[in-house]
Amino acid sequence: MTAAAPTHTTAPALLAGLAADGATGVLTTSSGVLHLAAGEVVHADSAMSPALGELLTRSGALAPENWWEAVRRAGVRRRVGRHLVERGRLTTGALELCHLGALFDAAYFALLHDDRPARFRPGVAHWLGAVRPVPAAAVLRESRRRRALLQRIWPDPAVDTAPLARTSGAGRTKLPPRRGRALALVDGASTAAQIASALACRTFHTLVELRRLAADGLVIPAPPRPAAALRGPAAPGAAWDEPETALLRRLLDALEAL
Repeated sequence: MTAAAPTHTTAPALLAGLAADGATGVLTTSSGVLHLAAGEVVHADSAMSPALGELLTRSGALAPENWWEAVRRAGVRRRVGRHLVERGRLTTGALELCHLGALFDAAYFALLHDDRPARFRPGVAHWLGAVRPVPAAAVLRESRRRRALLQRIWPDPAVDTAPLARTSGAGRTKLPPRRGRALALVDGASTAAQIASALACRTFHTLVELRRLAADGLVIPAPPRPAAALRGPAAPGAAWDEPETALLRRLLDALEAL
């Protein structure tokens, strides 16, 4: 199916309109995708947040081989989630809880740049299959709440996307465990999304801790690195791949990690 032409409607406005129309398909923004079924959000994905499979496997809730076996066997039929439950790999409750967390996390980033146009491709279904659909109004409301919370903690959004460095006082402060674990991974090169992935944690929760560290003067955006040193995958926030390409990239990354 050929992608629909880009529109000049921003993602939140387009999502609200699609929900009112009961649309099914995929909404693509500059930093993520949201899959809709009958006007509700059934899946979200963003390069700035760990995917569902990554959260499940890195947390130890699911063995990596069981996740990829489900993708291989049930992805074409769009029943990956149900396959995991039917094979006893996960309980329904565990799957739904992790899926909702990943959905709200990715949706926040997909909707973050609400001044940029988005586009919609009708009829596209996600390979995971529906787990727990969420009303679009709830997704929009939660995204606004998260943005306001981060703004109250620390107003500079550069902390969310830039590589982060510690300040001279970072090693002399006693911190709560979650904040301390985040600070321990601040190395001058890693971004919030990369730190969250290493912690097997949702990116938004990590952002809260990193913005608190910034507010305390313990973390700052790292100085720009020389151009010759900038190698590897594109930084989070770059233009988002089409859903099929995004899946292939995740599969390639997983194979390279074996």
